[in-house]
Amino acid sequence: MAEVVIDGSNLIVRMEGLDKLWALKSHLSIPLANVRGATIDPGIVKERKGIRAPGTHLPGVITAGTFHIDGERVFWDVRDGAKAVVIELTDERYARLIVEVDDPAATVALIESRCVR
Repeated sequence: MAEVVIDGSNLIVRMEGLDKLWALKSHLSIPLANVRGATIDPGIVKERKGIRAPGTHLPGVITAGTFHIDGERVFWDVRDGAKAVVIELTDERYARLIVEVDDPAATVALIESRCVR
């Protein structure tokens, strides 16, 4: 699971527990100016993931780390798809961050209230 917070002008995503190991990252920091928005999308876990590099993918258990699909780099940290939030980015290393959070609705509301469009 991940914790998503806003610190000044940055969106911070912190991986919790063993997810740091599976995702091979402990946190990501993204300028709010590069955040296009966020949505709740529990069905995204059923979509094709692409090529894992580096990361972990055990179907039905966890998807974590960096994946390449259709020319885009996507970061995943999801165990429970019902809590998946998709964060769309621009001008960043990743095109999207797909993370599991404790409260998807509150996370999306936080991001949407602060992102620049």
